[in-house]
Amino acid sequence: MGDFWVFGYGSLIWRPGFAHVETRRARLHGYRRSLCVYSFVHRGTRERPGLVLGLDRGGSCIGLAFRVPGDLRNEVITYLRERELVTNVYLERTLSIRLDNDGMNVGDTNGGEIVPAVAYVVDRTHEQYAGALDAADAATVVRGAVGQSGKNEDYVSSTLEHLEALGIRDHWLEEVAKRIGS
Repeated sequence: MGDFWVFGYGSLIWRPGFAHVETRRARLHGYRRSLCVYSFVHRGTRERPGLVLGLDRGGSCIGLAFRVPGDLRNEVITYLRERELVTNVYLERTLSIRLDNDGMNVGDTNGGEIVPAVAYVVDRTHEQYAGALDAADAATVVRGAVGQSGKNEDYVSSTLEHLEALGIRDHWLEEVAKRIGS
């Protein structure tokens, strides 16, 4: 099999954890980045859940696409499943993404090539699905939550720092962060 693409929208952006030969900005239509997954382990506990990102229906999401050599398919898919499907709150899907035209620098995701990519979308029927929270409610859940991977606030701020470094704006997430700090 040939090379394939993986779409990252959250922690995969700054910590993909798998070998790839190309990274491009890309847009996924029909899904948006959202703090819509209760975290019982990494950024919270069952008693005091935090929130982590999921791809939820509606809108669009700019993230990064990673091109993986075909001969690494089994290794990378196994890694991603171990990472993303621990509690089965995400569903593995192959979705069409639109790559930018000129690599990482331009950010023009309107006219580029459309390719299939492996992506992990939230399962809205799962107990960890938090739903479409407004920024104030999301900030309330995030503020003070701590899990095995650290403070939930750090996860949100790290996501925003990495998005900003790539020139990607996420107004809703920015509003959540602003409210966390208040």
